[in-house]
Amino acid sequence: MSPYAGGAVANEAVVTVPPIRTILLATDLTAASREATDRAVGLARQLEARLLIVNVLEKRRLSGAGTHERVAQARAEREAALVKVVRGAREAGVIAEFLVWEGEPGDSITAAAEAEKADIVIVGTRGRSGAERLLLGSVSDHVVRHAECPVLVVRPARHAATEA
Repeated sequence: MSPYAGGAVANEAVVTVPPIRTILLATDLTAASREATDRAVGLARQLEARLLIVNVLEKRRLSGAGTHERVAQARAEREAALVKVVRGAREAGVIAEFLVWEGEPGDSITAAAEAEKADIVIVGTRGRSGAERLLLGSVSDHVVRHAECPVLVVRPARHAATEA
């Protein structure tokens, strides 16, 4: 028998938790997402799960004259950085790969999670205040509200948040 909230006791209540086989890490490759990366690699190693690292390229931020060249350059830079993240995960004993999606970050992350059949999404947050988050929006908030699987939001450590 296990005690539950409110003092109730369940008679042989069994909750089956589906196994986590695919972890999707959504990263913008900034220092703010480093802790989410560390958490995702550690969890993937512990659960022997596949780690899929997703970065979203926002074309609208690169629009204007020469857009095609800027997008190609940004994609190449992101891929080079993602290769390093994958290499680090593999050195930790994790099966890892990456994808670069184009579009709005929140929608792209939830679409990638669905397409890749992720069992959990891990995303970092910058820890913005309420007013700043309201004005700028929050990718992590969007993912929490729209993903079909569980989402783990990793906050920066207190010392990292004050330095950023």
